[in-house]
Amino acid sequence: MPGRLFSYVDSIVARDPAPRSRWEVLLYPGVWALGWHKIAHRLFKARLFFLARLVNHFARFMTSIDIHPGATIGKNFFIDHGFVVIGETADIGDNVTMYQGSTLGGTNPTNGMGGKRHPTIGDGAIISLGAAILGPIYVGAGARIGANAVVTKDVPEGATMVGIPAKQMLVEVKPETQNFVPYGTPCSDRFDPATQKLELLQCEMLVLQKRLAELLDERDAVKAEAAAKSAAKAAAKTKPKKSA
Repeated sequence: MPGRLFSYVDSIVARDPAPRSRWEVLLYPGVWALGWHKIAHRLFKARLFFLARLVNHFARFMTSIDIHPGATIGKNFFIDHGFVVIGETADIGDNVTMYQGSTLGGTNPTNGMGGKRHPTIGDGAIISLGAAILGPIYVGAGARIGANAVVTKDVPEGATMVGIPAKQMLVEVKPETQNFVPYGTPCSDRFDPATQKLELLQCEMLVLQKRLAELLDERDAVKAEAAAKSAAKAAAKTKPKKSA
């Protein structure tokens, strides 16, 4: 038990530079909320729904984090700060990070397969502050959901999503983007969607300009060759014949 606890705490220290010791991590509201959720989840699976809800309400009062007792959570789950909401049928993989104000929300109870109303989050995903992932969708392993993004469709593995509705960003793959990225979004203006659209248009324009220049060169070469042949024929006709 202590070994698993220290392993969990070390996984948080690896993602959060703020704590100066393991003991500080044990005071995090996200750690306490997860601990209370484990109790509530066991009560929920035992069909002791009232007791499970009671523990859930107590945990929410103490931590400002609302995790439904029915939610399934994997190993090393880290909630940085609080005010997070996780719905009943949410399924969270291992090493997932959620920042303050993010939500795993549901849709109309009549939607989804077999009552599944909330998202499934793959291993290692990062959900930034204020982000909302809504409905029975799948967020691939290693995906990053940017701040205040609203995700309503499946997210590919390793994708970075931003905007309302969320769209995938074209992020250059570098060593720093392959590992854990705080808040899930690379801090660079190069990755702004509006800037990307302009850059794509500029690239397309350059390609078209290059192709047009090649076509003009080909046309000029054909004209020059035709003019040279015409000149040669004209010179041959005007050349005086030698007398016998």
